[in-house]
Amino acid sequence: MNHSTIEVNGVTYHYYNLQKLEDNGIGFVSALPFSIKALLESAVRQFDGKYITDEHIELLANWKTTQSSTSEIPFKPARIVLQDFTGVPAIVDLAAMRSAVSGLGKEIDRINPQIPVDLVVDHSIITDASGNERSFDVNLELEYERNAERYRFVRWAQQAFDNFRVVPPASGIVHQVNLEHLATSVRTAEKNGVTEVFLDTLVGTDSHTPMINGLGTIGWGVGGIEAEAAMLGQALYFVIPEVVGVKLVGKMPEGSTATDLALTVTSLLREKGVVGKIVEFFGPSLTEITLADRATIANMAPEYGATMSFFPTDDLTMDYLKLTGRGQFVELSKAYHEAQGLYRTDTTADPEFTEVLEIDLEKIVPTLAGPKRPQDKVALSSMKEEFVRSISKPIAERGYGLPGEEIERSVTLSDSKEQLHTGAIVLAAITSCTNTSNPYVMIAAGLLAKRAVEKGLVTPSFVKTSLTPGSTVVTNYLQESGLLPYLEQLGFYVDGYGCGACCGNTGPLAEEVEVAITEHNLVVSSVLSGNRNFEGRVHPLIKANYLASPPLVIAYALAGTVQKDLLTEPLGVNVDGEAVFLRDVWPTSAEIEEVIAATVHSDLFTKQYGTIFDNERWDAIDAPTGPLYEWDTDSSYIQEAPFFKAGNQNEVLEDNFKNMNVLLLLEDSITTDHISPVGHIGLTSPAGKYLSERGVSPRQFNSYGSRRGNHHVMMRGTFANIRLRNKLADGVEGGFTKFLPDGKLMPVYEAAMKYKELKKNLLVIAGKEYGTGSSRDWAAKGTALLGVKVVLVESFERIHRNNLVGMGILPLQFSMGEGAVGFKLNGTEQYDVIGLGDLPVPGQQVTVRATDIHGVVKEFEVIVRLDSDVEVEYYRNGGILPSVMRQFIQ
Repeated sequence: MNHSTIEVNGVTYHYYNLQKLEDNGIGFVSALPFSIKALLESAVRQFDGKYITDEHIELLANWKTTQSSTSEIPFKPARIVLQDFTGVPAIVDLAAMRSAVSGLGKEIDRINPQIPVDLVVDHSIITDASGNERSFDVNLELEYERNAERYRFVRWAQQAFDNFRVVPPASGIVHQVNLEHLATSVRTAEKNGVTEVFLDTLVGTDSHTPMINGLGTIGWGVGGIEAEAAMLGQALYFVIPEVVGVKLVGKMPEGSTATDLALTVTSLLREKGVVGKIVEFFGPSLTEITLADRATIANMAPEYGATMSFFPTDDLTMDYLKLTGRGQFVELSKAYHEAQGLYRTDTTADPEFTEVLEIDLEKIVPTLAGPKRPQDKVALSSMKEEFVRSISKPIAERGYGLPGEEIERSVTLSDSKEQLHTGAIVLAAITSCTNTSNPYVMIAAGLLAKRAVEKGLVTPSFVKTSLTPGSTVVTNYLQESGLLPYLEQLGFYVDGYGCGACCGNTGPLAEEVEVAITEHNLVVSSVLSGNRNFEGRVHPLIKANYLASPPLVIAYALAGTVQKDLLTEPLGVNVDGEAVFLRDVWPTSAEIEEVIAATVHSDLFTKQYGTIFDNERWDAIDAPTGPLYEWDTDSSYIQEAPFFKAGNQNEVLEDNFKNMNVLLLLEDSITTDHISPVGHIGLTSPAGKYLSERGVSPRQFNSYGSRRGNHHVMMRGTFANIRLRNKLADGVEGGFTKFLPDGKLMPVYEAAMKYKELKKNLLVIAGKEYGTGSSRDWAAKGTALLGVKVVLVESFERIHRNNLVGMGILPLQFSMGEGAVGFKLNGTEQYDVIGLGDLPVPGQQVTVRATDIHGVVKEFEVIVRLDSDVEVEYYRNGGILPSVMRQFIQ
């Protein structure tokens, strides 16, 4: 179908010519957004008449008229990337599926990745040690010690599964490794005796996978459940997306960075509402945005809710491939993109979009975001007053609900005699692929540190400083530029290569700092160059968390407080009593670019990535062999997944949806961190008690993220976030709820188990933007294991709704403008869902009946958020993975 050829360096490549569709009267391909055109390329190339049909191709080719429909389209990526927190449980599921199939006498060979899969071990490094030259070695040693069971399992998987590679610990962060090495722009394959060329496309089990969109590559985050289905050859189905065009005009002013632009875009698009949509950038200023800057902006797509944040392939893409040691792909990539009408130039006609927004780069100012959400941007100029205001703002408005005088509180630390006060910065972390992949902001941080040291400034002792880059390339160019020693003098030693504070692996603060915060209940702060600052994520004792560029992280570390206007007040005073201001140490763009030109070169990348899969320590791990994993019931990390038992089909019977109790009644902006925490496991939490009972010492608790291969830990950790506010918990913060038969307050897990004994089905009720944040499959898996059958909310975040369906949980949505508050629901009612019939249909309306303790009945209509026939099928089978397994068995 539509075959054409191109010749590059004497080799003939075959491809499926998109323009021939339009020539044959199918759609108006030449006017499509680049992102839709790329999805069309995938569909045309993988057309099989069964799973990908003529109808699907016509829907995409006619996107201009079909985008407002609810029609679904399939997508089969060329490859998959995993990080270890999500990748390990995904591989556990495949291993458990093999065990289940083997037990039924079936061949297990088909349970194997059908497309290439790369797992990058990046989420397991915890910055226990920081601020000294031994930090890296200490943290790496502890990482291997804590994660020995997990790493043995992954090493087993390396030999048990085909198409499966592992990037070992201390190599980098998945999205930075993907951007700088794994992505190839185009791929080739031998098929029917010819060499085909096609786009490099992917999905990843981390919500920040869209970072790769900065390279002009299709990719987005999915839950581990969907990724496992894709590994096994299943298409991923989604409703045809709208595409919001973001037109960039003007030029960035002196002193502003890509981080400031990314946080501004995040705030603007979250307010606009782009959940489930694609954002595509265009306009006359696109050439002004470097590829690293594009990646920084695209990385934040989940923070503004977009499926993707796409930058078309152009000359900057080719230059970046050359810089990062992938020059061998440039000629073929450029030729193929040009042949398909996928190559952008400054004279390319603008595509047609669903709607267009304009951003004037001239108006971008130094920006932070916080203290509780990444979309809540704060201009540097108003940072001090905004923090002061947050102290007394109601909790419902993302404040702290404290008396105004709280802002004046302080404690004298016994060792240093320094004052730890409200707003004190106790953590300053340069972390996350969002920013450490960007040489401009990293060099800016190094230059600022150099000037600060030369001016005689020092970091207050109560500030924990941390540097965890996403690639060793960063360390190498900081060393080559001579800037790393200055960062180290301010406490920013390289603590490891991984996500660090961005995913909650902050490690402990100084003991006297933790004691002071705890005993005096101080609202202290962190400033980090990450992408997430949700409540309870960064550190359990730090209530105010702000995202910022790396140079601003350094500046705030020196200031030691967010109660300081860095534009008018000094960062500090040197030993000579001289006040030093931010303007005295902030580097110019010309200075930054001069250092980049001299030190960031392709040799750094070829050296880093030439041996990325080779690691003596990793290869020396003594792991089991064989196609089936030998499960150890005593393991506290790896347990056989319970999702593949025969007969777990969902029967849609009215009785299953009668007399349901509410497990939690929640407000707006409940994140996947609230549902399934990623970080610290509390000693007295249900998960902590479980581990203690099995002889695991608190020092070895590790994190929830690292324990995702053990469902016993994870179901106990579901809704265990220390900052969760459940209206059924009588004002108690944390993972608690009321067991309604007797009204007793208890941990959510314990209540769920008591309901299970009574054979009571459960539901969760919440407000808007339910499930924002990471593409965390355990937020859905844990919810299912607690016995929740229905989640009823005002609106869902895309990935989490998909994951709920993938686990056989019915997602219901209030009609527009309605919710629990309007209906005066207090969560103590008994609930019935009426009108589902034998099987739900996409988008149908059903009735919810709530009966309170006095027998008063309220009824209202809600929408069944099974958005496609495929999702109905998954739901009927009890989820995606049981559906796939059923296919194998049949």
